[in-house]
Amino acid sequence: MKCTQYYPVIQTDDVSGTVRFYCEHFGFTPLFEADWYVHLQSKNAPEVNLAILNGQHETIPQKARGKTSGLILNFEVEDVDTVHNQIESAGLPILKSLRDEEFGQRHFITSDPNGVLIDIITPIPPSGDFVAQYEDSALPN
Repeated sequence: MKCTQYYPVIQTDDVSGTVRFYCEHFGFTPLFEADWYVHLQSKNAPEVNLAILNGQHETIPQKARGKTSGLILNFEVEDVDTVHNQIESAGLPILKSLRDEEFGQRHFITSDPNGVLIDIITPIPPSGDFVAQYEDSALPN
């Protein structure tokens, strides 16, 4: 299989509110808009895409309809501290405080209006035994 694009789709009962959230707080812009589906693209990184879908839409198999749960979206950014300050100032929930992790991340976790977790990450050098767990080309500097 040759994949030409990959992006997560969040099922929700509030398409417009979820779209506003990602546009306002994470710099997305709509590329396609219908009342039941919106395809978003990052203004700063066109390879980063996200779709928002009405969880009751007929295109979803009946047994899978509803809201997205159990999903974490990871956004790697250049400066997690700046994003943290922006998210905190906007009044979004901080579910996991800003911290350095020995496995090679400085990050914090917030959530969208649907409860989807959003992990904002800046890679940092790992420490201890975690260094050996990385493939050489994937080791953060």
